[in-house]
Amino acid sequence: MEQHTYLVVMAGGIGSRFWPFSRTHHPKQFHDVLGLGRSMLQLTVDRFRGICPAENVFVVTNRDYTELVHQHLPELPFDQILGEPIGRNTAPCIAYASYRIAQRDPEAVIVVTPADHAVMHEENFREAIRTAVDGARTHNVLITLGIQPSRPDTGYGYIQFIDEVVQPEHVQTAPGHEDGVFPQALRKVKTFTEKPNLELAKMFVASGDFLWNSGLFVWRADAIIHAFHQYLSDIAEVFDEGRDELGTSQEEDFISRAYTRCRNISIDYGVMEKADNVYVLPADFGWSDLGTWDSLHRMGQHDADENVVDGNALLYDTSECVIKTPPERLVVVQGLEGYIVAEYDNVLLICKRTEEQRVKEFVADVKSKKGVGYN
Repeated sequence: MEQHTYLVVMAGGIGSRFWPFSRTHHPKQFHDVLGLGRSMLQLTVDRFRGICPAENVFVVTNRDYTELVHQHLPELPFDQILGEPIGRNTAPCIAYASYRIAQRDPEAVIVVTPADHAVMHEENFREAIRTAVDGARTHNVLITLGIQPSRPDTGYGYIQFIDEVVQPEHVQTAPGHEDGVFPQALRKVKTFTEKPNLELAKMFVASGDFLWNSGLFVWRADAIIHAFHQYLSDIAEVFDEGRDELGTSQEEDFISRAYTRCRNISIDYGVMEKADNVYVLPADFGWSDLGTWDSLHRMGQHDADENVVDGNALLYDTSECVIKTPPERLVVVQGLEGYIVAEYDNVLLICKRTEEQRVKEFVADVKSKKGVGYN
């Protein structure tokens, strides 16, 4: 059934928390963040090999980045790069891709992933995705992958689940799949909680029934479109009207009009927090949302002094730092502990790792005081 499995990669964000490495003209998904010789976008598509065929891979991005996407994925036809005229968060993005795929294949099962996540154990990842795909193909469910938390992190959303094996008779089967087996690993979602404070995060982790929200989703195309009709009917109405223009020469004009009518809303808030057929697959495959410099420090390769270094650098009396600088520039660092030293395209950032939440503040100040050339 692999020919009915599709991948949608969301690759339109700017990633301002990763400034100055991630910039408006070249966001982090197009960078080799981990120093592996592959961009985050390329690594994302790579890990889905064997899950779905290449002709079933779609990337949704800002229209300004369609050429960049093609440079990083030259095997991907432009027809499979869906350009958004403006950013409208994840719900319109997912609606666009889902309606487009449903036009092509009414039996489609869609895996949705951000383009900027890191996965350390790829075989475990593929096993989890296949389990979710099997559940979504045969049952009328919306599935998200939840990550076993390793610490009370305040940078992630949390999913509370009901720790009981779901009985198959309690889950509606998909037409034509009445004999389908519902995966025993799936759990019914109880609540979603956006980024909590530290005290609450500690309670969540201690309870044992909360998972990190990975932002990875699996569902049938018809199931998510039905959910849009139920919970985001205004967005569904827009795409219903233009359904016949998708996949034609009129698609770009239609999408330009459609996005002016779509509100800015996430799929979590718009659908997942409201639907009653949401299930989570608890998983552990060395996952990180590489959204911040501190997340890179956790995921990167450490030297003997717990530094993560990507660049031509000499370090003295320096520990627990992230150093990411251009290979053509020699950088000498002495006497720093717990700092970010990052340089890219005429901007150098030196900042305490504990103060990295201020990076967005720095970007706003730079834009207002130094002009748009640095953001």
